[in-house]
Amino acid sequence: MSNPYMNIAVMAIVTYVIRALPLTLIRKQIDSSFVKSFLYYVPFVTLSLLVFPSILYSTSSIYSAIAGFAVAVILAYREKKLIVVSMVAVLVVYIVGILI
Repeated sequence: MSNPYMNIAVMAIVTYVIRALPLTLIRKQIDSSFVKSFLYYVPFVTLSLLVFPSILYSTSSIYSAIAGFAVAVILAYREKKLIVVSMVAVLVVYIVGILI
């Protein structure tokens, strides 16, 4: 059986190193457009990876979740307002959930 205090210590060290390493290694302005664009999209990708599984398993039927997700993606791609995207996606999930 593992020691929980050792696990906490390792997690703390890893978290500190991940945050402190860029501060100590990168001293000058980043000029690479590739690195800048990569760092720009990291928060969006991370949030998407955290939210996507919750979308699929938020309802009792995966089909209604996929339908709502598809409608939300289409409306967002067409640059509709956030409130419209969320309300229509919820309505689609509700209707598909009733039909299935």
